[in-house]
Amino acid sequence: MKVRRTKVHGADAVYHCMTRVVNGEMLFGDREKEMLRKMIWQVADFSGVEVLTYCVMSNHFHVLLRVPERQDVDDRELLRRFRVLYPKPTRYQTESAKVLASQLESDTEEAVVFRRKLIARMGDVSEYMKAVKQRFSVWYNRNHKRYGTLWADRFKSVLVEGSGNPLQTMAAYIDLNSVRAGLVEDPKDYRFCGYAEAVAGASSAVRGLKRIWADHDPDPRGPLRAHRLLLFGKGASATSGGKATVIGRDKALEVLEREDGALPRATLLRCRVRYFSDGAILGSAEFVRGFTGAWQRERGRKRPPKVNPLVGGDWGDLVVIQSLRRSVFT
Repeated sequence: MKVRRTKVHGADAVYHCMTRVVNGEMLFGDREKEMLRKMIWQVADFSGVEVLTYCVMSNHFHVLLRVPERQDVDDRELLRRFRVLYPKPTRYQTESAKVLASQLESDTEEAVVFRRKLIARMGDVSEYMKAVKQRFSVWYNRNHKRYGTLWADRFKSVLVEGSGNPLQTMAAYIDLNSVRAGLVEDPKDYRFCGYAEAVAGASSAVRGLKRIWADHDPDPRGPLRAHRLLLFGKGASATSGGKATVIGRDKALEVLEREDGALPRATLLRCRVRYFSDGAILGSAEFVRGFTGAWQRERGRKRPPKVNPLVGGDWGDLVVIQSLRRSVFT
């Protein structure tokens, strides 16, 4: 096949995306979570985006995505990505791939249209989430003999500074979802998250952790160790009988609001902090201020938004656009 390269223009940015099931219904068991987990990785491969970590829960899922700024995609790679979406193709789909390969080789008018349509779906966080949600909806409705909307509204997204403390903190927040929900005491025991996959040795998940800790790895034994130290507060939690003692939500609220005390960041992350889904843009002050103008224009605001420090604990240098409604916790 002749090599014809096409540029896929992305944003070279990291996004935390989260979406919920309609009415918050607990629809996903292990089978559904496993299928959604596979689709998260499959669509990422097709789209050319990088999954840094994720977590699939019973009524929603989180994914931390890196969208590269630019990619070179030749025709052979286009066909490979096309086949990624159909790992078990029907006879028609197999024949379609053969026809497409022939058209690309000949550079026909149909090939030009095919390239344009396929490239338009790549390197874009909205197209990625759309594809994951649509494909899973079709599978879920078919297997559960239902029809209609599965997901509630549009997904939420937060633009995250793609290095250092902001990126690591967001990744820890996502990986601790199962702990906050009381499903496990250790996120490595929850198979439907990026950290557990990395512990199990899945190469894509390990690459995600390496990206998260690429700029700052305090532990010479590698990013897996560094991430675990962050998840467990670097040993700050007391132990009893060999098990970590997790400070519960009520105790956290008592210490934070009544005693004005400071909790380890990992303990705060075990509480459901809306900064990580409603904050719009999260990172250092310099990073966030760099996007205030674009944020203002997109929303037609007369005045630029304020840059707000995260409250309720020691969050280091993290700031956010769009402060919370009244309480730190939900």
